[in-house]
Amino acid sequence: MNQIIAVALGGACGAVVRFLVSSGIYQWLGRGFPYGTLVVNILGSFLIGLLTESLILQRITLALDYRAAILVGFIGAFTTFSTFSLETFYLIEQGNLTRAGMNVLVSVSACLLAVWLGLLCGRALFYYGNGMIAWGDSDIPYALMVINLIGALLIGIVSAILLQKVELTLEYRIIIMVIMIGAYLTLSGLYLLLYLLEHGFSINTNVSMMLSIFVGNGLACIVVIWLGLLIGKQA
Repeated sequence: MNQIIAVALGGACGAVVRFLVSSGIYQWLGRGFPYGTLVVNILGSFLIGLLTESLILQRITLALDYRAAILVGFIGAFTTFSTFSLETFYLIEQGNLTRAGMNVLVSVSACLLAVWLGLLCGRALFYYGNGMIAWGDSDIPYALMVINLIGALLIGIVSAILLQKVELTLEYRIIIMVIMIGAYLTLSGLYLLLYLLEHGFSINTNVSMMLSIFVGNGLACIVVIWLGLLIGKQA
């Protein structure tokens, strides 16, 4: 039952983010081509490839519900094959055979490439020391921290684009940013702690190290989100 609730919560968040991203892309680039669906599918494909390495292949049993919420719930709802199929059919029905063929070709090839790149990035990150590096008397889970920073950069870039393209009041923009950033910082830090617990670290004996990693991850993500916002504003 816990996994069902986790998938439901992740799916709700993924559907909302997909709507915001696709709507922002369509307002930005227009509806002459299904850009919005293409973008969310490519992003989702890259993320599922990257996160499969860290959330499944690393086999962290404590985070089973968490993995289900992200991979099945969030990314499953964020990406959409049915919308891709419907938009392609509409293009065919309207006689835009070239655009329909291009949509199929670009979507399939780009999503496969994105999954492959995501898997390569994940495997490369965990290649050295199983994703851990010694730093003084501590072991730093650098691989997961890098993945968290990649996610933070994407959040910053996408958020900046959406806030410029989607018509929302200032209050709603602030609420969305606070909820999105707060949830990401909390969940990414929580997963780091679960990863450390799974690898034999104890809260009783390693509390200072674990707290430092949690805080350091949060601060680094905030900086990278800010950089993402600056990059997104230039788009």
